[in-house]
Amino acid sequence: MSESTSTSEPEPIRVLVVDDQELFRRGLVMLLGVEPGIEVVGEAGDGVEGTNLAASAAPDVVLLDVRMPKRSGIEACTAIKETVPSAKIIMLTVSDEEADLYEAVKSGASGYLLKDSSIEEVAQAVRVVADGQSLISPSMAVKLIDEFKQMSKPERSQVPGLRLTERELEVLRLVAKGMNNREIARQLFISENTVKNHVRNILEKLQLHSRMEAVMYAVREKLLDIP
Repeated sequence: MSESTSTSEPEPIRVLVVDDQELFRRGLVMLLGVEPGIEVVGEAGDGVEGTNLAASAAPDVVLLDVRMPKRSGIEACTAIKETVPSAKIIMLTVSDEEADLYEAVKSGASGYLLKDSSIEEVAQAVRVVADGQSLISPSMAVKLIDEFKQMSKPERSQVPGLRLTERELEVLRLVAKGMNNREIARQLFISENTVKNHVRNILEKLQLHSRMEAVMYAVREKLLDIP
């Protein structure tokens, strides 16, 4: 008599890979395909094909090259977020230019990863953004903050008067340093669940959609004391 397992396996994270470099794309598909808890549901070689495939495959996470023919990764990111709002986007690129990073955040990306990252880093990035977090390396977080600080037209807040609590400001400062929920929880001696709640409250108060947008807002409005 066979025993049935009492705990059901969680659904795998459905991933779509969109990159015009075939060797890189195929290698990524192959390597991610053997990662536990990850299922590759499709691949595409340009932004138009990637957008169409995202609409039909409904992936949880899309790995998207920044520079592609027919439709750029930034344009595809915007289109995919409109078609499949629940999809999380990780921009994959050879560029760490501030302008690319800034445009990726504005278009709704949840992560930004350089192509020389290891497969372990890519797989971890997929799991992190699928869990609702943003992913950006600390060095790139610094670039992002610098870009926001140098914005020539600091528009006034469309939601004036909303104030964050001291604890929410603490969480926002650590998000701005590129820390994930686990690291923030460890730093502030609170649970990861509490960190998630704080982040959700911050986004609701500021009427924003992502952690990185919250950092952009905070820098623009001088809410953070970042040198």
